Amino acid sequence: MTGLLGALLPAVPLVAGLLGLLLPPAPRRDSATGGDRARTVAVTLGVAGAAGALALAVALLLTVDGPTETSTTWVDFGGLAVTLGVRLDGAAALVAVAVTAVALAVQVYSIGYLRRGPHDDVDVDHRYPPYAAQISLFTGAMLLVVVAGDLIMLLVGWEVMGFCSYLLIAHDRRLAGAPAAAMKAFLVTRVGDVGFLLGIALLGVSTGSFRIADVLAHDHSGATLTAAGLLLLAGVAGKSAQFPLHTWLPDAMAGPTPISALIHAATMVAAGVYAVARLYPLFTAAPVTLTVLGVLGAITLLLGALAATAQDDIKRVLAWSTVSQLGYMTGALAVGSPSAALFHLLTHAAFKALLFLAAGAVIHAVGTTLMSEMGGLRRSMPVTFWCTVVGLGALAGVPPLAGFWSKDGVLTVAESAALEGTGPAPSWVGWIVWIAGLVGVAVTAWYAGRLLLRAFFGTPRLPLVQPHDPPAVLRWPVLLLAVPAALLGLAGFVGVFADRLRFPTVPVAGSEDGLVHLGPGVLLPLAFLLFGAALVTLGWRRDQAADPAAALGPLRPVFASAFRLDDVQRTLVVRPVRALARAACTSDEVVVDGAVEGSGRAASGLGAGLAALHRAALPRAAAGVLAGALLIGLAAALVGVNR
Repeated sequence: MTGLLGALLPAVPLVAGLLGLLLPPAPRRDSATGGDRARTVAVTLGVAGAAGALALAVALLLTVDGPTETSTTWVDFGGLAVTLGVRLDGAAALVAVAVTAVALAVQVYSIGYLRRGPHDDVDVDHRYPPYAAQISLFTGAMLLVVVAGDLIMLLVGWEVMGFCSYLLIAHDRRLAGAPAAAMKAFLVTRVGDVGFLLGIALLGVSTGSFRIADVLAHDHSGATLTAAGLLLLAGVAGKSAQFPLHTWLPDAMAGPTPISALIHAATMVAAGVYAVARLYPLFTAAPVTLTVLGVLGAITLLLGALAATAQDDIKRVLAWSTVSQLGYMTGALAVGSPSAALFHLLTHAAFKALLFLAAGAVIHAVGTTLMSEMGGLRRSMPVTFWCTVVGLGALAGVPPLAGFWSKDGVLTVAESAALEGTGPAPSWVGWIVWIAGLVGVAVTAWYAGRLLLRAFFGTPRLPLVQPHDPPAVLRWPVLLLAVPAALLGLAGFVGVFADRLRFPTVPVAGSEDGLVHLGPGVLLPLAFLLFGAALVTLGWRRDQAADPAAALGPLRPVFASAFRLDDVQRTLVVRPVRALARAACTSDEVVVDGAVEGSGRAASGLGAGLAALHRAALPRAAAGVLAGALLIGLAAALVGVNR
């Protein structure tokens, strides 16, 4: 029964998505009724697929009591087997519940969000049937990654997610930046996926099978593990937006806000962290890979937090915060605690989905994404305000909200790895993760407070706009997500919950005796939290009309451009590649095509010359024949004399 539930889990939303793609993509101009019918069917398929998947995930969570695996051989390439099957445990069930819950909230929220609002000049209900179908496919692909028992199956879900993200980010092609952002997300993640594919191939060839259980049980050489681990981390850096392949995630905000919630909370960015946790014994056997992951995680953590401090677009603030929070997750993996990483993944899914959907409600009411044009929304949008307070509090780590417990778990294991050397990587990796995490707490509190003050406090900066809380179809998903954002962290005190977040194949570090930690070590992160919150509050009180980011001075444009890493990539990668492409094109056109076309022109010219000789007048032709005969006779005479 458990294996059947695991197989049905990704199948239900995938089938719903495939059926949804059969619907007409847009209402016919001559039939509003037909368009409404297609939209109704699309809504039904999308919501039913997500709800069915959530019910299966909950049933799986209740029934799975230990590692379960079912598989059957799909194809055998001369002893290299690819299997179809599922690999289930408590951690997979919990992640599946988080994915399906957010997907259902996004499907319901989109019903109201993609309707024409008071500030829409055009119909935003554009191509809704393929939109809902692609969300279902996106959800099914992520669930396939969660339950896959074979690396090739995992790779299929991994790549389908990338394709769906491209389609959904570019959903409204009328927006100037959407197609370019979608292409950037697709190409940047593909760069990492090349390494991910090669890493899977290396492990499969070394094992003789792509089945995850076989790969984990096989005795790989140290060189193979190190090479495969580093290649896999390239794919993780792309999907989970780790430095230096993080640049696609903020630009992906050009897509619809519900899609931002789906990508940031439940699908793409969670896939890389989950994949590392799934294959964690391979990484612990090659500490170099965890060292690289720890360094990248610390850089990503600080880079995302600092970039968030200077953004004016509310969605880009949340996007950079996602980059930073992913650094906490990968940092926890680097210091030896996949349980802490997955715990923060779950709480982050709750409060980040809440924040994006609340931001969507604000954008829907105000008609802009810029915080400089907001202000004073606390009174006119009280429900959205309090939900945003819960989400930002969880993001910053305010006790007793969910983010406090999960972030403190990451910092505790990093401190233990730094001071006691309990992690699989060198102790200095624990130091950089711990220090970066503490600094990130202060910076996160600062930019979270800035967002709250700029959007909801002060005086309205668009007095002609009359904002209000969203209608029920938008409001209820936000309210329901506020519950886990506030309370999910308390589940860490429950032993059954903590046990389910541990993979049976992953050795438990000495510092990993629980998900939550109450002790003197909690005071240090709280001190950093209070420092960041006090700093932004004092700056705002001096001048409530001014942006607290003005205090950054000359650093503000540097942070706003995320240290100009996009420009660096364009200079070091994009321009050389384009120059190489132009050189290859010119070489092909001038050298290869020139040789072929030149030989053709030469043959044509020679043929034309010979044809002209053959068309000569009779006297000239007779003279030519006589001259030729004379030359032949002369040659024969000379040959005879020489003999």
